[in-house]
Amino acid sequence: MPLEGKHIVLGITGSIAAYKAAILARLLIKQKAEVQIVITPSGKEFITPVTLSALTSKPVISEFFAQRDGTWHSHVDLGMWADAMLVAPATASTIGKMAHGIADNMLVTTYLSMKAPVFIAPAMDLDMFAHPATQHNLEVLRSYGNHIIEPSEGELASHLVGKGRMEEPERIVEILENFFRSTNSLAKRKVMITAGPTYERIDPVRFIGNYSSGKMGFALAEECASRGADVTLIAGPVHLEVHHPHIHRIDVESAEEMYEKAIAHFPQMDVGILCAAVADFTPSSASSSKIKRKGDELHLCLQPTRDIAACLGAIKTNQQTLVGFALETDDEEYNACDKLNRKNLDFIVLNSLNDKGAGFQYDTNKITIIDREKQTPYPLKSKKSVAKDIIDRLVACIS
Repeated sequence: MPLEGKHIVLGITGSIAAYKAAILARLLIKQKAEVQIVITPSGKEFITPVTLSALTSKPVISEFFAQRDGTWHSHVDLGMWADAMLVAPATASTIGKMAHGIADNMLVTTYLSMKAPVFIAPAMDLDMFAHPATQHNLEVLRSYGNHIIEPSEGELASHLVGKGRMEEPERIVEILENFFRSTNSLAKRKVMITAGPTYERIDPVRFIGNYSSGKMGFALAEECASRGADVTLIAGPVHLEVHHPHIHRIDVESAEEMYEKAIAHFPQMDVGILCAAVADFTPSSASSSKIKRKGDELHLCLQPTRDIAACLGAIKTNQQTLVGFALETDDEEYNACDKLNRKNLDFIVLNSLNDKGAGFQYDTNKITIIDREKQTPYPLKSKKSVAKDIIDRLVACIS
């Protein structure tokens, strides 16, 4: 059972569909999940905490403090306890608060403290769901990496017929099961990821580098580790931290150091993901002391660095998968396809500096995944969501 032993925070808001939350809680418990319910004050107008507590064998949390003994309900502890948070039903009001960080109740405060994946099942009248404000708020929540469980069509509480019905509890449980089943999709796999820039020294205080922040590579490392992989992360100079215990980080500075570590580790790997922005050229020699200003010009002699992707592609076996990245400014698709073929990659991730919000330093990215059969474009998303898309493709590739 994918949900066995999982800790689920079930958030319930003020919707007529709150009655379905009782069925949902029961189904989750039948799948041997542990359920903690957090309900908004208006949610209690539709279903009582007594009913929900009887189903979950846990006190239902609604206020920041328990009324009887003043016990503080820690939203931080809930955020760390949970394996997933599910808000079902989610009203337009709560969706708006979640999207904009309006933490005026225990449910939204818990959401803002949540370390685990969040699933949101909207429930409202068809005009409210279709309103641009609601759709914008849902897009904001998607961009944060939340999972939106689309409502179904049918007769609504207003007796109108259209899209707005909360998805049925059985289907929601199935979605959660599929999610947790996918978290083991890279179990027993060894994945090597390169991330960040390289610095090519000119002298003790200066270097040639680029604007890469490492955010995309680190997001990929966390995503792979969350799916059960043992990850070796070879990171250039970045100000980022890893959090998953299955990520082994190796810090390097130059392209040559990254090459040496990648060549040494790749033969033991099932997968290589080359996300780093590696310098193509490096100074032929670096000064051992700071170069002083003399005259009007300084001439640097540069030599090519070793091509990590090409070298790994040359030694890749049929049991290994190699994924590359291409950041382009001109002839994007042509250059990416050329790199895919020349370097013997299984697929390549293209992003363009011409796309607003994509590329270096941003928290978002817009990619196209290209293999030898097709090109699949994706909209602008958070780098965490982009990492999920890339690893979904990787899992399909190695399957």
